[in-house]
Amino acid sequence: MRIILNGEPAEVSAATLAAALVELGYDEGPFATALNRDFVPASERPETRLTEGDAIEIIAPMQGG
Repeated sequence: MRIILNGEPAEVSAATLAAALVELGYDEGPFATALNRDFVPASERPETRLTEGDAIEIIAPMQGG
């Protein structure tokens, strides 16, 4: 299915957010996720279903000062 990943078109075969993240190579490391601008906690990713055209944002932590 076609999705938007961090503002760019992408395609995945996964049906859930967790499976899509693994398929896209985001299966390790700390990061936050949003689906269609709504925050999705890591604990909810396996149950979060994807549909055609969904927008996924992946946000990695940054050091600040």
